[in-house]
Amino acid sequence: MAIKIRLARGGSKKRPFYRIVAADSRMPRDGRYVEKLGTYNPLLPKDSEERVKMDMERVQYWLGEGAQPTDRIARMLEAAGVLEKKERKNMNKAEPGTKAKERAEEKAAKAAEAAEAAAAPAEEAPAEESAE
Repeated sequence: MAIKIRLARGGSKKRPFYRIVAADSRMPRDGRYVEKLGTYNPLLPKDSEERVKMDMERVQYWLGEGAQPTDRIARMLEAAGVLEKKERKNMNKAEPGTKAKERAEEKAAKAAEAAEAAAAPAEEAPAEESAE
């Protein structure tokens, strides 16, 4: 049986509250779990001690049994000093797509042309006045 240490959501709509649980990886997110290991309340301030509560002895036990923490739980365990920090890839999810980049380049080119066109008549006008 593949055990994962993960979050199981509770709380009402727009008021999330999570249980940190050891569960069979085949079970649904909020379904049956083997053991409750703690709680996580994302609505509390980040520096609050009440935000994340974990029974570290039981977490250590499950990690010793081969349980795999999810990414969010792994970050919590790294912050608590239980796991060592590992290198993560910075996926470029926030970067715009190719079409959006092309549109931005076209817009910048048009703005540059408009600026040049606006500057060109202003330069010619003083030259004509001095010629008279």
